[in-house]
Amino acid sequence: MYDPTVARLTYRALLGRRRALILGALPLLLIVISLAVRALTGADDQTASDVLGGFALATMVPIIGVIAGTGAIGPEIDDGSVVYLLSKPLKRPTIIFTKLIVAIAVTMVFSAVPTLIAGLILNGNGQQVAVAYTVAALVSSIAYSALFLLLGTVSRHAVVFGLVYALVWEALFGSLVPGARTLSVQQWSLAVAHKVADAPLVTSDVGLPTATVLLVAVTVLATWFASQKLRSLTLAGEE
Repeated sequence: MYDPTVARLTYRALLGRRRALILGALPLLLIVISLAVRALTGADDQTASDVLGGFALATMVPIIGVIAGTGAIGPEIDDGSVVYLLSKPLKRPTIIFTKLIVAIAVTMVFSAVPTLIAGLILNGNGQQVAVAYTVAALVSSIAYSALFLLLGTVSRHAVVFGLVYALVWEALFGSLVPGARTLSVQQWSLAVAHKVADAPLVTSDVGLPTATVLLVAVTVLATWFASQKLRSLTLAGEE
């Protein structure tokens, strides 16, 4: 289910100089904001939770997920180079699963690691806030990568649609509209983080059992649909 050659090519595509700069911009901004907030307000658990929840989890993680998830396969489909990959004796689910693993790894590194560092800067992991949001970033990285990898296989405008989802649905509606929160990856990951935090600073509108089921279901279904879409691309080429 995992092909090292496909993984190496995907890593190379995602971590090229231009894309790596884009991936690193938001984590760097988070660290700068955290340093400034700590210098101005000192160590405060509620402030740390607000920064990590409002910027890191609600904005940074989904945007990085968009870049990594769509970038893992979208450009190959757009420029037609995916035909070369599909001509190899590789099962389509293997290609998708390998690209998903790479997208997850890249998203985790560029989102969870900066989230942990920012949390340690803000309050030294008081009441497990830094660790809780890091866990949320790790969990959401998996679901976002699967969703945006699927989006990259079905649309030539995957980045645009992904950013709309990340900025409008997750960052805006997912944070403000009660009904939308139930269908938010952010809220599902917060349900997991809530169990890690020592205090009720990290909250979610979704219970942990429901959140766990939804996270797994979205990841599995998105991966399966992406594999089916790749099969249809192969059939279209053969016809």
